[in-house]
Amino acid sequence: MTDATAAAPAADRIDRGRDSALTRLRTATEIDPRMFGMLLALAVIWIGFHFLTGGTFLTSRNLWNLSVQTATVAIMATGMVLVIVSRNIDLSVGSMLGAVGMAMALLQAEILPEWFGFGSPLVWIISLIVGVIMGAAIGAFQGAIVAYAKVPSFIVTLGGLLVWRGVAWRLASGRTIAPMDSTFQLLGGGSRGTIGGTATWLVAVVGCAGIVALLVAGRRRRQKYDFTLRPIWADIAIGVAGCVAVLGIAAVINSYPMPVNLARNYAEERGMEWPEEGLTIPLGLANPVLLMVAVAIAMNFVATRLRFGRYVFAIGGNPDAAELGGIKTRWTVVKTFMVMGILVAIAAAVQIARLNAATSGLGTLAELYVIAAAVIGGTSLAGGIGSIPGAILGALVAQSLQSGMVLMGVDAPIQDIVVGVVLVVAVALDSAYRRRLET
Repeated sequence: MTDATAAAPAADRIDRGRDSALTRLRTATEIDPRMFGMLLALAVIWIGFHFLTGGTFLTSRNLWNLSVQTATVAIMATGMVLVIVSRNIDLSVGSMLGAVGMAMALLQAEILPEWFGFGSPLVWIISLIVGVIMGAAIGAFQGAIVAYAKVPSFIVTLGGLLVWRGVAWRLASGRTIAPMDSTFQLLGGGSRGTIGGTATWLVAVVGCAGIVALLVAGRRRRQKYDFTLRPIWADIAIGVAGCVAVLGIAAVINSYPMPVNLARNYAEERGMEWPEEGLTIPLGLANPVLLMVAVAIAMNFVATRLRFGRYVFAIGGNPDAAELGGIKTRWTVVKTFMVMGILVAIAAAVQIARLNAATSGLGTLAELYVIAAAVIGGTSLAGGIGSIPGAILGALVAQSLQSGMVLMGVDAPIQDIVVGVVLVVAVALDSAYRRRLET
């Protein structure tokens, strides 16, 4: 036997040892392979764009802007997960965002001030409430057609894409409506709609405490029902990794300071002396990001802990079995579209607050990015499989692609091509993954 032939079995054993170690790690921590793959893809995208943009992408300023830009798509993507899981689709979310956003803008810029006066808190509160009701009504209307009239959701929402875009234009005859109420503008973030550095660290600490609490509660729940427990080291590793990520995000966000003029106004309002070298005051988390996190937590709770969420997944897994099991499948589908409409209204509020205006083209092609975010995040178009955290991560991936291409000066049509290709690749990978599970 030669040295080469003797070394070959040893190398095979080393490779098998590595594979088994990785397998044991994934099994112990119960990491979703697709989620792990998305994290790796996001890391590759960020590092690649950082070099391609000459070190601009991974700066605190760009990452802060990226978080704000992701919020609108991510909020809607959480609802799209439930819609797709139920074996439906909603192509109208972009046009619906435009119509609802235009209605809210008209209320607070032209209609309500005549009754309550400019600056009244009732103006933005009523506008927001009306927008949410309008979104829920549109969602329920489309859902009822899908559920009770048995018209495919693709056709219903494709018609909605055209109808609500026309409604958005008709509401203001193509005009741009501005400005928004000053308090309402805080929903959009910007230099004023942030919580500051101290509050950001406080949110991060609360987030770490929440991660630890969830791990402890999950372990106790498994013990209560005699389920298999993760190794204690796996729970500790997950907790440490989660807390490091949360604190790291807070550190990056807080490293982006207020612009000079805003910092000067901030100091003057509080009677602070303005030193010659100036003041470095962190902006902190933007309000849209906090809203996105709150929506994600609420929607994840709905999807995984409430009966409604379990019904949606049951319908997506097997509609006939769900019907025979006593689930009111048609009413559940209506509620799914209604939730989607409410989330579109929230996203519309964030969008017009951020722009401080509403235009007839508001939300154009938003449906592409919302569906892409859900699918990239692991939601199967065949139904029954989906994840709210995955949708948030998918939205971040899609927005990172767009942001990086903007920094590189890539034309808008090319950006759409890239996102479209990524969407097709994501669906192809999902199909391959499902075939692998079936074999």
